[in-house]
Amino acid sequence: MTAADTLLTGWDCHAHLFGPYDRYPLAADRSYTPPEAPQADYAALLQRLGLGHGVLVHPSAYGTDLSLLLDTLAERPAWRGVIVTRPGDLPTLQGLHARGVRAARFSHRSGAGGNFAGSASLADLQALAPALADASLHAELWTDTAALPAIADTLRALPVPVVIDHMGGFDLQAGPQAPGFQVLRQLLAEGRVHVKLCVYRNLPGQALTPESGQAALPFLQALLQANPQQLLWGSDWPHLRVQPVPDANALLQWLKDGVADDAVLQHILHHNPQRLYG
Repeated sequence: MTAADTLLTGWDCHAHLFGPYDRYPLAADRSYTPPEAPQADYAALLQRLGLGHGVLVHPSAYGTDLSLLLDTLAERPAWRGVIVTRPGDLPTLQGLHARGVRAARFSHRSGAGGNFAGSASLADLQALAPALADASLHAELWTDTAALPAIADTLRALPVPVVIDHMGGFDLQAGPQAPGFQVLRQLLAEGRVHVKLCVYRNLPGQALTPESGQAALPFLQALLQANPQQLLWGSDWPHLRVQPVPDANALLQWLKDGVADDAVLQHILHHNPQRLYG
């Protein structure tokens, strides 16, 4: 398989859909109100990126209403989904895998207000982990390297794979030798977690510039050295609450330039996500 073939069958492992709101209204209790981002626009983005598959992450702004996600998966068999659920929200997790769902997402972020209304917590993950395992689903966790050291052993004990979003929310100023990032590297090296290589939310102003992209490369290299078999890439489209809006193609190009090895890039964009989400 060539690098070009990899892109045609490749995966964007992190995106969100919103609307149309006349059919899929947002939850009344939510932390943000985004503009519409319909599936047709996301399909056009995948085509522009040269990728064949997308993973849709249920946004907390939809609360417990999974209808947009599940309806889209029924229409787009090449796409997969990540739900947000808490104990008692759903009568069962069984059957979701057959509908294209592969995971449930949870949040455990440092700082006041870090976890949005409608999100599921680390405690929810611990409670639901056996049911996730029984339903052949994994867990995705939005966390950061400030919070990670205290929960590393909890993640090691879970009976399901864990995917860490946004490159672990690393601290650019602290550098890749920071204790929290070293915990992320160790979990990755142990094969306990996968990591999504979505970089921009960790950068000053959440903006990928030549300078910030260069400064973030040591973090990418450290993760590549730890375990390239557990790395994924995600655009994080439609880039909520960020101005200026990042260019997803530039984010993908940052990854390609930073990896600079076609075989490793094939694993990140094709083999690794195919194994996890296929």
